[in-house]
Amino acid sequence: MWVYQEQVDGKNLTDIINEKHENVKYLKGKTFTNNVVADPDIMSAVKGATLLIFVTPHQFLKFDALQTAELGPDCKAISLIKGIEFEEGGPRLISGIIKDSMGGMDTSVLMGANVANEVAADEFCESTVGFATEGAGAVWQKLFDCPTFRVGKIKDVAGVELCGALKNVVALGAGFCDGLGYGGNTKAAIIRIGLKETAKFARLFFKGIQDDTFMESCGLADLVTTCFGGRNRACAEAFAKGEGTWDDIEKSKLNGQKLQGTITAKDVMTVLKHKKLEAQFPLFARIYEIAFEGKDPKSIVEL
Repeated sequence: MWVYQEQVDGKNLTDIINEKHENVKYLKGKTFTNNVVADPDIMSAVKGATLLIFVTPHQFLKFDALQTAELGPDCKAISLIKGIEFEEGGPRLISGIIKDSMGGMDTSVLMGANVANEVAADEFCESTVGFATEGAGAVWQKLFDCPTFRVGKIKDVAGVELCGALKNVVALGAGFCDGLGYGGNTKAAIIRIGLKETAKFARLFFKGIQDDTFMESCGLADLVTTCFGGRNRACAEAFAKGEGTWDDIEKSKLNGQKLQGTITAKDVMTVLKHKKLEAQFPLFARIYEIAFEGKDPKSIVEL
């Protein structure tokens, strides 16, 4: 497992993980099995690999080293990364960037209602593999599926991935509602509109989107859990309460982790402005305006 090298109490994080079998900074109290080895050298970590799992924040994706790595035959990739990029007049999927950067490697995605500490505690949940080829879908489903982590699959990489990315934007809207003290009815409306705009965005920019995708764990289920319990929701609640800038809130609440919803909200708005589509996505546009243009959080219900 490649791990970005950090210092924790004067020691390398990778050394701590390998000695204690625990990520004491980001997942304290949850132990790894002994076969999970942290390696700060990405070339060493992936040498001979036939399956690559990408889980880094999307703003930190770097492929220079991986392009010359000694990988195993018929290597496949899967992305758990939440986010999109803006390139050449439209949105680009992280899985597409991985595929192109890795010489056309077969790349799937895994998204779902999977809050990390609950998964680590072995609490039951579901997830969804979005695949391009049946063979890859079967491999990833077999690899991840277990009695407490049930994995479905659907031939819809773009739909599954966009659900995982855009739910973080919707969660900002849910957090604004919480910060203002609004009740469940209001938040339910935000979730409904958010799911509708997510599906519309996906179908507008990508082909082959499946209707069933939005009823899988990657769709409605992930949206609900993120809008009620995720860090994007919590940080947006603090923002609506006036507890500081996004940077201040990120530093005080996330223990070095990065907030994905605000980054994705910017990327989405860049796409919508470029295509002059803001009016077709009133919730996405309003969330951006509240987050970055000083709009009153109360306007979240004035769509």
